[in-house]
Amino acid sequence: MHELTLHPVNAGVWRVMHSQAGHVGNPKLASGVWKFKAIGYGLNGELIPGGGPLTDRHNTPFAAPDETLLNAGLGTS
Repeated sequence: MHELTLHPVNAGVWRVMHSQAGHVGNPKLASGVWKFKAIGYGLNGELIPGGGPLTDRHNTPFAAPDETLLNAGLGTS
């Protein structure tokens, strides 16, 4: 079972949900490359771009928005 799941937002953005931590980032398509953009939230719910539990994986490139690739590439499989 994967800890991370993908949910489409639009053609160039997906939402990444972690089974325990909630929303942790978004793969985004920019200049033909999919990159993971980490997301965190502060104590008052404020968005922290590049933060959260996967901050060390911010900007990890992927061939496509795929749960198996994402889990393997982010070390959660």
